[in-house]
Amino acid sequence: MSQPSIAAVILAAGKGTRLNSDRPKVLHEICGRPMLAYVLDACRAAGVADAIVVVGHGKDQVIAAFADDRDITWVEQNPQRGTGHAVMVCREHLPKYEHVLVLCGDGPLIREETIRALLDRHIRGGLAATLATAVLDDPTGYGRIWRDGDGRLRGIVEHADATPEQRQIREVNPSYYCFRTAEFLPLLDRLQPNNAKNEYYITDALALLIAAGRPVEAITSVRPEDIYSINSRHELALVNRVMRDRVLDRHMTAGVTIVDPASTWIDARATIGRDTVIQPFVTISGPVRIGEHCRIGPFVHLAGGAVVAHHATVPPFTGGRA
Repeated sequence: MSQPSIAAVILAAGKGTRLNSDRPKVLHEICGRPMLAYVLDACRAAGVADAIVVVGHGKDQVIAAFADDRDITWVEQNPQRGTGHAVMVCREHLPKYEHVLVLCGDGPLIREETIRALLDRHIRGGLAATLATAVLDDPTGYGRIWRDGDGRLRGIVEHADATPEQRQIREVNPSYYCFRTAEFLPLLDRLQPNNAKNEYYITDALALLIAAGRPVEAITSVRPEDIYSINSRHELALVNRVMRDRVLDRHMTAGVTIVDPASTWIDARATIGRDTVIQPFVTISGPVRIGEHCRIGPFVHLAGGAVVAHHATVPPFTGGRA
């Protein structure tokens, strides 16, 4: 049986006002890479090759940053009138796909396996729409997942609109959606900006499907640490720390010794051979390549496209740059 055709619509038009920056939000770096790059990579790894990226603020900068990515269709959202409106501006590109995956471009901690689980449940279940959810100790600020007594999804209640009882719900919506295109596109014409922001919300499409009795499910598959929002420099630093730990874990699992992870920073693009030892206070910036059985540091900075041959030693207080 042939694989269903799926497109990812990635919302990347935001300015990120609270970051107090001239740089578009999705270009802020996490471990050396723009945060949007991680979302694109997770989609590709999960088998979703076609991406439609919605841009707005600083669109030329965003497009230029990904000029080598030939699997992206760029669509401008101007003005920016909400998540539902962001999908509306992509309408002409969607009919050739059976399903549409909708994600936010400022969520770099998203995992390939989360997308795979969402798509698998959506397609195998023959669902009109599916969303992935998370359970948080502190759900403040997030839309709550409202279920009936049998656990079926009844809707999403935004924090500001939730009753005191609903605010006790810990299951939240991190904005990972998949829709059956044939049912989704007609709903775009029915979305209304009936809210304080006068915006079109994609969650209203879910509400319309549920009201029509169509099969919609929410699966609790997102790890709590994966949905940190980035709305300030403090949160940017927090997500960098989480991603740094993932990068270090990946290298250690592959056979690299990192003597003191707390004092080590490795760019996500770097490659390191097994049985190499990274001493404390080492910074590796950019697509550095380090061979096997090397010793790096302590107190070393490697940058750019630096290459360290197999069995080499980079002594303390030295470094290299391509």
